[in-house]
Amino acid sequence: HLSRLSEELILWMSPRFGFIDIADRFCTGSSIMPQKKNPDVPELVRGKSGRVIGHLTSLIMLMKSQPLAYNKDNQEDKEPLFDTVDTLIDTLRIYADMMRGITVKPEAMRAAVLQGFATATDLADYLVKKGLPFRDSHEAVAQAVRHAEQAGCGLEDLPLTVLQGFSALIENDVYQVLTPEGSLNARNHLGGTAPEQVKFQVARWRELLAADA
Repeated sequence: HLSRLSEELILWMSPRFGFIDIADRFCTGSSIMPQKKNPDVPELVRGKSGRVIGHLTSLIMLMKSQPLAYNKDNQEDKEPLFDTVDTLIDTLRIYADMMRGITVKPEAMRAAVLQGFATATDLADYLVKKGLPFRDSHEAVAQAVRHAEQAGCGLEDLPLTVLQGFSALIENDVYQVLTPEGSLNARNHLGGTAPEQVKFQVARWRELLAADA
């Protein structure tokens, strides 16, 4: 999980994404490119996964073909086990500090969300709720997306009269589901993406952490 999170942080910090910025104390400059800021901690943590997985493989191989009971082979389990524990504890400690030093760039995130017709599925769901079978709503939305592509705009930018040309069931309330906020709010169920659900999960984790402390 730490390796996957590291990969996401590295991608999100790259100029191609620009979603976050990691505090300077967790990064270094490039040896040749003065403008570059390398996310050292996430890269090192991503690399540590190979070390830990290697220890797991070592322990699995150690136990292979042993008869049931203690065997002298098992003295070889100490080095990979202790190194794994040390590596994990050190990584969690520095990650807890680093996550506090991350600056989120919501404007860049929103701009990315608006690309690629991310709310097309929401439009299909909207039509299904209006009574249209999904196979038909799927086709109607596909036509709307093709039209928007040709027009060089998003679904949310199409006039109501144009959208109604793809389905007479579309009404003015459609624009409520063609926004990132509308898409998130449409999934207001346990584990969903609605802000209410996210806040609930955050509060729940805080309760669990406080109980463990």
